[in-house]
Amino acid sequence: MQSELLYKRLAQKLVDAELNREEVVKLTAEYPELTVEDGYRIQSELVSLKLEQGHRIFASKMGLTSLAKMKQMNVHEPIRGYIFDYMNIEDGILPINELIHPKVEAEIAFVLSEDLEGPGINEAHVLTSTDYVVPALEIIDSRYAQFQFTLPDVIADNASSSRVFIGSTWRKPDELELDLVGVTLSINGELKDLGAGAAVLGHPAHSVAMLANMLAREGRKLHKGDLILSGGITGSHQLREGDVVSAKWGGLGSIEFVVKKDRQ
Repeated sequence: MQSELLYKRLAQKLVDAELNREEVVKLTAEYPELTVEDGYRIQSELVSLKLEQGHRIFASKMGLTSLAKMKQMNVHEPIRGYIFDYMNIEDGILPINELIHPKVEAEIAFVLSEDLEGPGINEAHVLTSTDYVVPALEIIDSRYAQFQFTLPDVIADNASSSRVFIGSTWRKPDELELDLVGVTLSINGELKDLGAGAAVLGHPAHSVAMLANMLAREGRKLHKGDLILSGGITGSHQLREGDVVSAKWGGLGSIEFVVKKDRQ
């Protein structure tokens, strides 16, 4: 068990790394005994720091939702984190000078029509409690050097949360077979990846259900109006200045953005 002071110090280190665009060595290099629980304690301190800075939570997110990736990382459930308001981009420009080594992945996000409180939440509960599903491109940007980390490290780093683009096509969940929704991700006109909703734990609603059940262990729940990114349908792909990124979802429209040095 680590000390509260250490949790706060490590959270501040990660917040500073993001703000200053400076890579840091993974926390477990110095503290190899850090556990998943410690990672979430550090993440909680990081969230508190962001809220104290005047930011607000824009969305929840799930990570490591690929069954193959979970097996690779030797975990039995995904990880979770938060997207803050300043991470939401609405003008179609990703200013790369604000980031370290960003990557993009395509997802489906859920907007809840009512509270979801575990335990025992399943896909059916999620689908009947969802107002809309929307397309999303998440930008992940680990604060760790060369994207090298262990599970406690990435949890502490707020699951590499960085930026997000939310699409303009909002659909009722019963209008689509979400596990069959196909996605293509292209960079500079070249197809980089494709997949279907089933890549996310068999069905993206399963990911949201798991989040509700994970929160229930802490006596927390998801709330009406919450936006939840369910996890990557595609893999994550490195971005560079000048890139034009385009993704298309079956039945959910498309999102396009450009990577620029800044917004000028």
